[in-house]
Amino acid sequence: MDLKLQGVRLSFPDVFKAVEYQTGDGKFRFNATLLVVPGSKEDKATRDAIKAEALAAYGKKADALLKSWENNANKFCYLDGNLKEYDGYEGMMYLACHTKTRPLLLDENKNPLSEEDGKPYAGCYVNALVSIYAQKGENAGIRASFSGLQFARHGDAFSSGKAATPDDFDVVDGGEDAGDLI
Repeated sequence: MDLKLQGVRLSFPDVFKAVEYQTGDGKFRFNATLLVVPGSKEDKATRDAIKAEALAAYGKKADALLKSWENNANKFCYLDGNLKEYDGYEGMMYLACHTKTRPLLLDENKNPLSEEDGKPYAGCYVNALVSIYAQKGENAGIRASFSGLQFARHGDAFSSGKAATPDDFDVVDGGEDAGDLI
């Protein structure tokens, strides 16, 4: 089922270059994790899509399977952010999305984005085109893919530290010790 999620926060974006699923496996994909406010319109739409896909794929077993997969990231794409110790995840739900096809990336005016534009970035807010689907067989579960992201607005960037500013440095004078700095 296709969804358009609006104003969700972006985390762990691999949206300009595909990365290997596991190092050395040769299976490249694009990734985006979307943080969703519980109880929001986007949360309800995501839960409804998951339920509909599960019912279509698994019939009467859908509810039991969904309950058993609820907190298993290997089986379920929509998880409780409180289970992770990442910036911005507390009190949120997160939707892990992957695709083998490069997603469409747009700015707020629907202009194409490149990596040099500096957006989208981890921590910004995006509108996302997402597909929820059921996978059957050996690796059964509920998955999510994405086909496009539109930058919606800035947010505090997620990172392991703060960005450097010019104020973090001193002026280097040209004195006799200047050569020792190189």
